Amino acid sequence: MSEPEKKPDKLDESKVESQSLEERLRRLEEILSRLEDDDVPLEEALQLFEEGVGHVRDAERVLAQTELKVQELLENGDVQDMELD
Repeated sequence: MSEPEKKPDKLDESKVESQSLEERLRRLEEILSRLEDDDVPLEEALQLFEEGVGHVRDAERVLAQTELKVQELLENGDVQDMELD
């Protein structure tokens, strides 16, 4: 017999802090896909929704910080060409 699917009881906060924007977006896609299933129990759907909202808020924060950094660089004239590999 196969083992039952493991579901995390709580979100590991240390893991959340270290996730990149790309990892957050990937996880949001997974959450959305799962929520689109017809057989998601209500409690699991609520947990997934809550996790997704957290990822969206964190992603918005990262994007806002990045935008400010870009604006500061452009205003200060400290923009340098980057070498592409």
